[in-house]
Amino acid sequence: MEALLHDWHIEAREYARQEDRRGRRHAYGRIDPVRTALLVIDMVPFFLTELPYTRGIVPNISRLADALRAAGGTVAWVVPTNSAPTVASTEFYGERVATMYAASGGEGSLAERLWHEFRVHEGDVLAEKSATSAFFPGRSTLPPMLEARGIDTVLVTGTLSNICCESTARDASTLGLRVIMVADGNAARRDQDHNAALYNVYRSFGDVRPTDEVLDLIRAGATVPA
Repeated sequence: MEALLHDWHIEAREYARQEDRRGRRHAYGRIDPVRTALLVIDMVPFFLTELPYTRGIVPNISRLADALRAAGGTVAWVVPTNSAPTVASTEFYGERVATMYAASGGEGSLAERLWHEFRVHEGDVLAEKSATSAFFPGRSTLPPMLEARGIDTVLVTGTLSNICCESTARDASTLGLRVIMVADGNAARRDQDHNAALYNVYRSFGDVRPTDEVLDLIRAGATVPA
């Protein structure tokens, strides 16, 4: 089964713009792992079976999950809910496609709906959403779970970069959370779509870093005395 990673990039002019604004390239130089949640968005068979870029990010998400758990942080698995298509979605997509998307979350418990290479651990969060964003009011079970744990930083991973992941990052930022979108931990259908999402997030809603840099932040944060 083919697995690919996007050829991602942030343009030099965007790095320069942020360096001029705030005096540094990256918004967040440190994180507290205990107050950090790794969000894994829509990593279910519906999206992984046909998309090689989505399969390609599985190892990076697993590395981040293992490291954050070990440092006392939260791993949050977010899957689409199953519901009948709305009148508006049927009008927009057509009946066949609207019905297909409405069932994209799959069957079974939330843990059973995840891609088979993932394993949910005790202490992980399992959430369901009925909107593109995992933070849209009244359409996701995630926000109160994170609030109860005192989360102030979210690491956004999953699929699709430019739809549910970007929507989640935007709304998380609006709610006052520190957002880091993992450049090689998100996937779209094409490099162009993926990089457009990274640009939007980096410019206005959060930071963008690759997996290895995020792992360094987790490890560094775990060594800081409480």
